[in-house]
Amino acid sequence: MQTLIIDDEIGSREYLSEALTQNCPEVKVVGMARDADQGYQLIKNTNPDLVFLDVEMPNGSGFDLLRRFENIRFEVIFVTGFDRYALNAIKFNCLDFLLKPYAFEDVIHAVNKAQTKQREKNRTARMENLLGNLNQHRRTNQKIALPSMDGLEFISVDRILHLEADGKYTRFHLTNKQNILISKNIKEYELMFEEYGFFRVHRKHMINLSKIKKYYKGEGGYVIMSDGTTIDVSRRKKEDFLNRLNAGIEDA
Repeated sequence: MQTLIIDDEIGSREYLSEALTQNCPEVKVVGMARDADQGYQLIKNTNPDLVFLDVEMPNGSGFDLLRRFENIRFEVIFVTGFDRYALNAIKFNCLDFLLKPYAFEDVIHAVNKAQTKQREKNRTARMENLLGNLNQHRRTNQKIALPSMDGLEFISVDRILHLEADGKYTRFHLTNKQNILISKNIKEYELMFEEYGFFRVHRKHMINLSKIKKYYKGEGGYVIMSDGTTIDVSRRKKEDFLNRLNAGIEDA
């Protein structure tokens, strides 16, 4: 795999290059760049299979760099510090990332996943959705890429009523009565969706607060969603849940 490293930190570039050289014989680092402009020229000149791309760089972010290409024909592994907004945008589109500081094992795992995704046909759709989400001012307009049997389904966040834990899987319940079963634990979605107005009211359920029709008091109480679905609120979640509801009312 012809590979580029685009990162403004020289130590990070050298560490990543060493990790790839020592542990990933199928990877050949053909160039490194310190900013978006250098990276753009390198990509045009080398036609890489894989790019390790820093999110935050001077003179343009990694996302800004990707916007300069009409068609992205290479896999991307994002490299970032703990930027929650950037991480959520990346995770929403089933894209890969390395969170600084990372270990050699993290690099190997990311490369293995990139090799698998090379054979998929939805790279362009994933990238277009990522950049489209970043351009959206309203979070509810954003779309999440959900892996299905046929590939990926891009679902608007505003269409999601609630998420239901189903063993090691998560079932997404949508406003049109459709539901999609995803092979990920609901815990993986908890932090991802929190800032989009979702709250985990029960170990089995995370709900879209904007889709609540009514809340009934009780030991924990329960909510009725806009489609008539009844969902229990656990006793230990009740106080935090009511605080979130009240905060939403005050912000409205």
